[in-house]
Amino acid sequence: MSDKVLEVRDLTVSYGKVDALVKANIEVRTGHIVTVIGPNGAGKTTLLSAVMGVLPSRGEIVLDGTVHRSPQVEQMVRAGMTLVPEKRELFAGMSVQDNLLLGAFDRHRRGLRDSLQTLDEVYMLFPRLQERREQLAGTLSGGERQMLAIGRALMARPRLLMLDEPSLGLAPLIVREIFRIIAALRARGVSILLVEQNARAALQVADHAYVLETGAITIQGPAAELARDPRVVEAYLGLAGKHQDRLAG
Repeated sequence: MSDKVLEVRDLTVSYGKVDALVKANIEVRTGHIVTVIGPNGAGKTTLLSAVMGVLPSRGEIVLDGTVHRSPQVEQMVRAGMTLVPEKRELFAGMSVQDNLLLGAFDRHRRGLRDSLQTLDEVYMLFPRLQERREQLAGTLSGGERQMLAIGRALMARPRLLMLDEPSLGLAPLIVREIFRIIAALRARGVSILLVEQNARAALQVADHAYVLETGAITIQGPAAELARDPRVVEAYLGLAGKHQDRLAG
């Protein structure tokens, strides 16, 4: 059995006649964090949306050995994939706990009655959510909303968790906490595909990294190597990096 939970082969996404993503090849090994970094408009969110089935695509998405071509969202959720979108998309008028329980809806529909056990595990990971479980999601701070969005995704007990810009708009102290949680999830065996503009934080936590620029993968390798690669340092890590003014946090 392959140790690859995800393999993306020649994935291409077009908006009309414009290719937003061109023949992208990415893999995520079981229990690893893989990050995709790059400037705004490079196609990072497009990549995640296509893998999740939100956008139509050409190419193959192989999840746990099963090949999917331009899949539907429901198909990928059922196959064990969840996406935490950049906008978080919480139900503001519902309590923290009800938002979390919604994350287990598909498992419940399939007759799996483990949502309360999973809820306890999420609360162990995010004690702050347990403290605020009766609070309306719309009243949470930015960092708490991000924790809730990740917690809700974990309620589906995914084989692969995809995170789109989890640090966006958060204070540096909260960003460190979010990345600590991401590392803790890997320690629990969760495989993670992380799209992130905060290249420094992403490369510190990831096992493998890809650089996506204008819709194409331009550099890839072990994250520690990319963190020392002069091209990556100049563009994304140096104080005078050419993309620094376009990066978040």
